[in-house]
Amino acid sequence: MNGAYDPVELGILWDRVVSIADEIVTALIATSFSTMVRESGDLSCMLFDARGKSLAQGAYSVPSFTGTGPPTMQHMLRRFPPETLEPGDVLITNDPWMGTGHLYDINVMRPVFHRGRLVAFTLSVTHLPDIGGAGYATTARDVFEEGLWIPIAKLMRAGRINDELMEIVLGNVRLPDMVRGDIMANVTCNEVGGRLIGEFMDECGLADLSALSDQIILTTEQAMRQALRRMPAGTYRNAFDVEGVDGAVRYAVAATLDGGSIAFDFTGTDPIVNRGINVPFCYTSAFCNYAVKALTIPQLPNNEGAARPIALSAPPGCLLNAERPAPTGGRHVMGHFVAPLIFGALAQAIPGEVQADSGMLSQLNCTGRNRQGQPIASLFFASGGFGALAGIDGRDACPGPSNMIGTPIEVWESETSMRVLHKEIVADSGGAGAWRGGNGQRIKQRNDTGHPLAIACFAARDRFPPQGVDGGRPGGLRQFLLNDQPIDPKGRYVLAPGGTIETLEAGGGGAGDPRARAVELVLADVRAGLVSPAAARRDYGVEIDPATGRAWRR
Repeated sequence: MNGAYDPVELGILWDRVVSIADEIVTALIATSFSTMVRESGDLSCMLFDARGKSLAQGAYSVPSFTGTGPPTMQHMLRRFPPETLEPGDVLITNDPWMGTGHLYDINVMRPVFHRGRLVAFTLSVTHLPDIGGAGYATTARDVFEEGLWIPIAKLMRAGRINDELMEIVLGNVRLPDMVRGDIMANVTCNEVGGRLIGEFMDECGLADLSALSDQIILTTEQAMRQALRRMPAGTYRNAFDVEGVDGAVRYAVAATLDGGSIAFDFTGTDPIVNRGINVPFCYTSAFCNYAVKALTIPQLPNNEGAARPIALSAPPGCLLNAERPAPTGGRHVMGHFVAPLIFGALAQAIPGEVQADSGMLSQLNCTGRNRQGQPIASLFFASGGFGALAGIDGRDACPGPSNMIGTPIEVWESETSMRVLHKEIVADSGGAGAWRGGNGQRIKQRNDTGHPLAIACFAARDRFPPQGVDGGRPGGLRQFLLNDQPIDPKGRYVLAPGGTIETLEAGGGGAGDPRARAVELVLADVRAGLVSPAAARRDYGVEIDPATGRAWRR
C-alpha cells in the first residue's frame, strides 16, 4: 500500500501513526520515575519520517515540546547525519537553544530501522527532576549557573549505553537514581515506538513512510492555508506588559496575514533581563505555532504541515529571542505569554472567535529531604482559570496555554512529606462576562518534613490580570503567600519546618457583557459556589432570594 491514498485509506493510516505516538506516551508514563512525567505529564512524544519531517505527535503532549521537537530533530540530524546512524543508536541533548528552551528538558531520539533500512525516527521529551547547578529556579544570572549542558551526543551506540556520558550526567545531579530512571524511560518508550512502526509497516505492506508522510503533511498544510485565507489580509498589532523581575517587560507583535500564510514580527519587545526568565527563539516559535493552530485547525493532528505557513522573527537579544549565555530556566513563565499576545492581535482579524486571557499555571519546585531523610526535587503544578470564549465558559483550574496536570495530593504528600491543608476553587476569580472566565485554585501546604526546604516559585499574572474580550471583565490576580505573607512569585525561599506556602491562582478573563449572561446560568454558578451572591448582584445585576432560590435581573 504505497503511493497516493484515497481519503478513507489516508484517514485509517493517519489514525494508526497517531496511535503509535500515543502508545509511546503510554510507555513513557508507565516507566518514568519522577512525578512530573508520570503524574503531571511534562512530556511529548513524536514520530518523524526518514527525512526528519514531523509526522505525528502523541495527543497527550505539552504544546511547547511539540513545537520545539521538529527543530531539535533537524539539529540532531545535522550533528549526526542519517548515514552515520545504526540500529540501537540513541541521541540525547538538553541544549536550551537546540531543544526546548531550558536545560531541564531532555530530548531523546532513536532512529528506526526496518528490514535493514532507516525508515523513521522517534523523539521523546521530558522534564528531568534535576540537572545540577544551583537548582531549578529563576534566580540564575547566566545559563552556566542553571546546570549541566549535554550537547547532542550518542547516549547509546548500537544498543550499548555510553557509560562515560551517563556517569557525567549522574555525577552532576542530586537525584541520580531518579534521573537515570527517567532517562532510561525515554530510551524505552522510543524502543517501543520503533517496534510498533515496524509492525505497522508489515501489516500495511509499506516499504517506507515517505508517501504517507507527504500526504499527511500536505493535507494538514492545505487545511491550515485554507483557514488562514478565511482571515482578512493585513497587519494586526498587539502589545502589553508582563511581570518581569524588577518591573514590567513590554511584549509587542505585528501579525501579517497574506492569503494562506502568516508572519509574526516581535520588534518592540524589551531586551533580556539578568534573571532566568528569558525565552530562546525555539520556545517563542513553538507558541506561535500553537496559537495559530488553536485558531485555525485545532481538530487536526499536529505535524510539519501545520507549521509550514507560519514565519516569525524577533530581534536578537530581546526577551523572546534570548541568546547564549542568557539564563532561561523559567522561560515558560514568560514564553506562555506569546499565545495571548498573538490571540490579541488576531482578534482584530476574527472578532468573536478568540478566547479571553487565561490565568495560566504556576509551579513550586521543592528540594530538600522528606520525613524519611530521602532527597527530593519535585514540581507542584497549580492551575489558573481558562479564558472564556463567545458561547463557552472558561474551564475552572485549567492552565492554558499549557496542559500540565496537577500532581495528585496523595502522591505529592507521600513523596515529599508536604501536607496539603486545602485545595479549592476560588469563587469570583474568573472574569465576569456573558460567558464566565474559569476560576483559579487556592492551595495551601505545610512543611511536615522536619527539615528546611528550598522553594522556587515560577509564576506571573500577579500584577497584570488576564484580560476579557468583547466587554468581558478581567480575571483575578495570582498571589503567593509564605507563612501568610505575600512573596514574589518568581523568587526562591526557605520553607522552615511547620511553615506554610499558599498559592491563589489567577482566574480567566470573561467574554461578552456580563449583563447579557442568562440569569439561570448566574444562579447555577452561585449554587455551585463558583460565583458569590454579592458578585452576582455587582457584576451581573442578578438578585437571588436565599429563601426561595428565585433569581431575577435588576
